[in-house]
Amino acid sequence: MSSLPFQQPHHLSATSTPAVSSPADISNNGYATPVTQSPVRDSSAAGSTPEAGYGKPKQKRNKPTLSCEESNDGAKARYVTKPSIKARKTNSVSSTTTSNSRAVSEGGGQPRESLKRKNRPDNTPFLGPTLPYSKSTPSNVFGIGSQHPFSNYWTCAGGVAEVVGVLPSKEQADILVAKYFEVMDPVYPFIHRRTFFTNYERFWAQPLSIKNDADADLLALHYTIYALGTQFMHFTSYEERASSAEFYASAANQALRIYSYLNRASMRSIGAMVLLTYFLMNDNHASDAYAWSGILLRQAYAMRLHRDPEFIDLNVSEIEKQTRRRLWQAVFFQDTFLTVLLKLPPTATHSDVQLDSLADEASLKADGFETDIPFQSRVENLMSIHVIAPPTEISLPPPPVDVTPFLVDHNTDKADVEYVRSMWKLGNLVQENLSSPMSLNLPLVSSPRQKTSLVSSFRALYRSFPSTLTILDAGALAQEAQTNPRGVRQNLFLTSNFYHCLMILQASENEEVGVECNVRGSLEAAHEALWSFFKLVRLFELEATVWWVFQHRAFEEAVTIARLLSIEPAQDVNVNDALYTKCKNDVMSMMEFLKSGVRGNLEMQRTRLVALEEAFEKIVV
Repeated sequence: MSSLPFQQPHHLSATSTPAVSSPADISNNGYATPVTQSPVRDSSAAGSTPEAGYGKPKQKRNKPTLSCEESNDGAKARYVTKPSIKARKTNSVSSTTTSNSRAVSEGGGQPRESLKRKNRPDNTPFLGPTLPYSKSTPSNVFGIGSQHPFSNYWTCAGGVAEVVGVLPSKEQADILVAKYFEVMDPVYPFIHRRTFFTNYERFWAQPLSIKNDADADLLALHYTIYALGTQFMHFTSYEERASSAEFYASAANQALRIYSYLNRASMRSIGAMVLLTYFLMNDNHASDAYAWSGILLRQAYAMRLHRDPEFIDLNVSEIEKQTRRRLWQAVFFQDTFLTVLLKLPPTATHSDVQLDSLADEASLKADGFETDIPFQSRVENLMSIHVIAPPTEISLPPPPVDVTPFLVDHNTDKADVEYVRSMWKLGNLVQENLSSPMSLNLPLVSSPRQKTSLVSSFRALYRSFPSTLTILDAGALAQEAQTNPRGVRQNLFLTSNFYHCLMILQASENEEVGVECNVRGSLEAAHEALWSFFKLVRLFELEATVWWVFQHRAFEEAVTIARLLSIEPAQDVNVNDALYTKCKNDVMSMMEFLKSGVRGNLEMQRTRLVALEEAFEKIVV
């Protein structure tokens, strides 16, 4: 494997200081000018008029809004906003908690019912972590730190030229892009490869003067890919790798700021933001990633990515239609499974994009989109001035080199479509049945019959997946990885997500209606989910240490197993059952992985190890 000769960027040093973010914040003497806040006055008081100097005349609302005409087109739209009424009725926590908290705040003692509910177990017996916003000490498991995730190396007036000035060499960029498409693209295949490499080669063939006029969103996408490629490189230490990756991520963020990503949106800018979310998670900034993903979801909605291109009036090519669908799938998938991990409400809940409309790249080559139009949607944010005064389309020359060698073969492309459809179906099932009630700590089901039916739906969905995505045998996967590593990565990610969600469902409880935890079903699902991580470690060791989402799922699965094994078994249960033995060994294997500290974030691994060891000590089986 080619080594990457990374060097410290020439503009960085141990004594460098962050640049001032805005010249308006600095007074003439070079110091920041404090802002004096005006006293707040009651608007109903006498004299509180503009003439009296106590307020400003109320302005009329003049904010552009999205058109309502398209809301009538989504006959097949999905709307997931809250759990069913039946599910909510089974949980009376909200009303009781409100009255109890009011009684405590008025000075009385804590009510007996409140004490009872305080000791009541959650709906699932596994670790249910949430972001500890109310705690003064942040959780290292979620990577909540006091530092801003993007370091500031930039000046106020540097612009695009400053971002271009820190580009890696073309040789380095090629290595990082190749690593991205080797590791990231198989599991999140939303970038149209021919279009990307056409623009990539065209950009690098330009002289510096032309590069300095490049689109900022194009630079953001490139730098994000460089950052992710760096995270997965086999070189130097974790600290040096993280430092280089964080610098590229900072450049990507600066390019997005220059692009004005809060009031403009393109497919490249949203694609860069999707990838930056995964970068932040891998960089131990999961809470920052969650907040960042909220911004990109708003922009994705504003671009109407949640609408199927066939249902709205878009004068775009077939390739752009497919790219929009793939990009929305990436946004939807990221939001759904991140909120499952964090136990927070999903946001990508409204869409009418059709699964059957997905197609592979090979069948769409004929319309010439990839050589004439950049990877950028013609439809930007509907609230942007660029819709009123769209920029002039510029005809670009063809790329200087043939991009065919960078493309995948037709069979691989078709397999990608099947993988995307499978993940999409799983995401729909999970979002509708798990995400919303989990975010409110509500029961997942309202009766034993409903739980049985939902488990059957999960298993029926799994049987509908292509056979290549349901291989569980470690030996068969190792052999497949020699010739089709892309397909093996897709298999492991789908297996991990599916069995993790099935574990959550099997472990769910609702005492009020007689729904009990299925211990055996939970252990079986947790074992398969955790073993998908162990197979990733065996086949792609470095990648296993980088993927935060995969690691955290494995951590939750190990804790779940430990907590299930800490429950005193019934008299008719054989504690020497092979399932109990191998699940206990799974927890021990996970602790060994965390102790080894292989190329990963040692602080995060130690935090997880302490929590897992505490759970392991309580095992009674």
